[in-house]
Amino acid sequence: GVERGAKNQFSTFSSFITTINQKKEGIGNRNSPTQLVIPNIKNVRDLPPICLDVRQKQRISIDTLPQELKAPIPPEPSLPIRTKTVKDFQDDVEKAKSSGDWKAVHDFYSTTFDSFLEINAAFKKVTNSPFNTIEDSGIDAKFVNVVYDALLNTPQDVQKSVLKGIINGLLQEWKGPRTKDDLRAYCILLQNPQFSNTSTYVIYAHLLRQIAALTEADHHFLVHWSKKIPQKRFKQLVDRLLQFISLRLFPAKPEEFPPMVKCSWWIPSATKVLALFNAANSLISPPIISYTDFYNSTLDHIDLMEEYHNWQCCGNSHRFSFCQYPFIISIAAKKLIIQRDSEQQMISIARQSLVDKVSRRQKPDMNMLFLNVKVRRTHLVSDSLDELARKRADLKKKLKVTFVGEAGLDMGGLTKEWFLLLIRQIFHPDYGMFTYHKDSHCHWFSSFKCDNYSEFRLVGALMGLAVYNSITLDIRFPPCCYKKLLSPPIVPCDHNTLIGICDVTLEDLFQIMPELAHGLSELLSYEGNVEEDFYSTFQVVFQEEFGVIKSYNLKPNGDKIPVTNQNRKEYVQLYVDFLLNKSIYKQFAAFYYGFHSVCASYALLLLRPEEVEILVCGSPELDMSALQRSTQYEGYQKTDLTIRYFWDVVLGFSLDLQKKLLHFATGSDRVPVGGMADLNFKISKSETSTNWLPVAHTCFNQLCLPPYKNKKELKQKLIIGISNAEGFGLE
Repeated sequence: GVERGAKNQFSTFSSFITTINQKKEGIGNRNSPTQLVIPNIKNVRDLPPICLDVRQKQRISIDTLPQELKAPIPPEPSLPIRTKTVKDFQDDVEKAKSSGDWKAVHDFYSTTFDSFLEINAAFKKVTNSPFNTIEDSGIDAKFVNVVYDALLNTPQDVQKSVLKGIINGLLQEWKGPRTKDDLRAYCILLQNPQFSNTSTYVIYAHLLRQIAALTEADHHFLVHWSKKIPQKRFKQLVDRLLQFISLRLFPAKPEEFPPMVKCSWWIPSATKVLALFNAANSLISPPIISYTDFYNSTLDHIDLMEEYHNWQCCGNSHRFSFCQYPFIISIAAKKLIIQRDSEQQMISIARQSLVDKVSRRQKPDMNMLFLNVKVRRTHLVSDSLDELARKRADLKKKLKVTFVGEAGLDMGGLTKEWFLLLIRQIFHPDYGMFTYHKDSHCHWFSSFKCDNYSEFRLVGALMGLAVYNSITLDIRFPPCCYKKLLSPPIVPCDHNTLIGICDVTLEDLFQIMPELAHGLSELLSYEGNVEEDFYSTFQVVFQEEFGVIKSYNLKPNGDKIPVTNQNRKEYVQLYVDFLLNKSIYKQFAAFYYGFHSVCASYALLLLRPEEVEILVCGSPELDMSALQRSTQYEGYQKTDLTIRYFWDVVLGFSLDLQKKLLHFATGSDRVPVGGMADLNFKISKSETSTNWLPVAHTCFNQLCLPPYKNKKELKQKLIIGISNAEGFGLE
C-alpha cells in the first residue's frame, strides 16, 4: 500500500518538475538562481565535475583545500525554535503504537521535513550556532538516526508526508550561494532510508542532482562531515547509491522510471555524489569501509571498452564516463580493460612489424609476431637480461619462451615456469638485489650502490610482462612498492622529473621494517626529554649490504642538529622518506622504467596500488572447495570413484601441498583476480597404466589422472608427481 500510494505521488512530482522546467524555458530565465535547484539538464555538461579527470598529471585530493575556506559565508537565516528531544520523540512513537493514534508523530514528520529550515531546526545541535567548520557538522546524529529508524514502521500517510516535504525543499528557489544549513539539510536527506525503494527514485535523483551541482567548497564540507558517519550507516549510504546506479542501468521494471533519454543525468549525478563518499573514506586511516565496497559489479556487464575509449578520446570534455571515477569499477573489470588494451597494443605492434617486413621486400616470418625469449636454465638471469635488452622493441608482443635443449612447446606453460624460476633466483638473498625482511615476510630494494641497475629494470619489465600477458607472480613486495610504481602512473616526458617518489608514512615503514618503525613510534610518544635521553641528530648511520657502513644527513648540517621534542616529527618523517625513497632512488627508478616500458597505458590510471598488487601477484588465498565446484571433467564424471578419491585427498592436503598441486597443474600457485573459477581447471582421464604418475598440461590448466584403484595409491602418486615437477619434455 505504501509503495502504490508513493508511486502515484512521484509520477505527479515528475510531471510537475517537467512543467516547471518548461515554464522557465518559456520565460528565458536560464540564469536565475532557481536553475541551481532543478536545471533543465539535457546532458551532463551542465554538472561541474566533483573530481578532476584522473588523466591529469596530478590527482587533486578533496582534502587539499584549506580547512577554513576563504569564500564569503552567506548569513544563516533564523531558525524556528523546536524543543522536541530524542526521548520525547521515542515516547510519541510508543504511544502511537499502543493507541493507534499517529497524529503527534505525523505532525512531527510533516513539519520537520517541510523545508530545509525546519530540518535544521529539528536536527541541529544548537539551533542558532553557525557550525561553519569542516570538523563539526552541527548535526545531532543520534536524533537523525532514531527518526529515520522509526520512519519505515509508520503508516503510509506519515511516510508520504515526509516525501512531500522533501519535494517542497527541493523546489525551493535559491538566491545566492548555499548556506551551511542547506548543506546540513542535504547531508540529512541523503540518509533517508526511503530512497532504497525504487518508487522514490525520481525524488532521490533530483536530490543527487542538486548535491552534485554544488560548488567545490560546499563539497569539501560534505566530504569532511561524511567521514564522521558511523561505519554501518556509511555503508548503507554507499550501497544505496550503488543500487540506484545498477537499477537505472538494468531496471527490473523499466516502466517504473522515465525513459533514459529524459534522465541521462541520473547516473552521472549519483556517481559524483558517490565520489564524495569515496573521498571521505580515503581521508580516514584505516578507511571507514574497504575500497572494494565501492565496486559496482553491474558495470562488469556493460561495454567497458567503449567507456574506456570514450574516456581516452574525450578526456578533457565534460562527457561522462565511469572511467573518470575508477573507484566504482571492480578489479575484474579493470583487468578486462587492461587485457583488451594489451591485446590491441600487441596486434598493433605485430601488424607494424609485418608492414615493415613487407615494405622492405623481406619474407614475413611468424616469429616476428612474438617476443621470443630463448634461455638456458643454467644461465637464466643473464640470458633473460640479454634477451629483453636486445628485444626491447618487441616487449609489447605476445611472449613466447623456449628453454634451450628442451622440446617443450610454449602454449603458456613454459612462460609461467620462466617467470617462476627467474623470480625465485632474482629474489634469493645471495643474489643481493633485494633484502628479505623476516618480520614482515616481504622483500625490499637493497640500498647497496652498484654500477649497473639493469637487473632492477629487468625485474620491473618482468612484472610488466606478467600483467601484460596475464601471468600471476609470487612476488612479496609491500604495498608501498605499488604506491611508488604509480608515482606517477604515466611516465613523464621530462626525464628530469622525479619518478617513484611518493608520500610515505610511518605506517608504510611498519609494513617493511616493523621493528625500526616501532622504535620511531616510541620516539614520537616518549614523554621525557628527547634531546638529553636519546642524544640523536639529523644524521642517520645505516649499514649497506656486504658490511659497508655509511652515514647520511637528513637535512643540511644534520649531524649538528639535535633531535628534540619539538622537531622529532620532522626527524621521523625525513628518516622514513630516506629509507623508502631517497636511499633506493636509482634502484627503484630502473625498476619503474622497466615496468612502464611494457605496461605504459592509460589503463594504469584506473588502478589503486592495491589493485596493481592483485594483478601482479594474484591472491595467495586458496579455496580448494571453490576449485572443486568449478572443475570441468573429460572422460570422468564428478561422481566417479577416482574423482571422489582425488578431492578427498586434495582437501586433506596441507596448504603447502595444495600450492604444489596448483603449481603443478597451472604453472603458478597463485589465484587469479577472478578467483578459482577463472582457472578453468580440467581433470582428464589418462588411458595409461595406473603405475604412471599424473601428468599436467600447464598451458591449459589440465591435469591428466590415471584411474587409480584406491585412495592410498592416488595420494602416493599425486604427491610424487607434484613434488617433482620442474622441467618440460615431450615423449
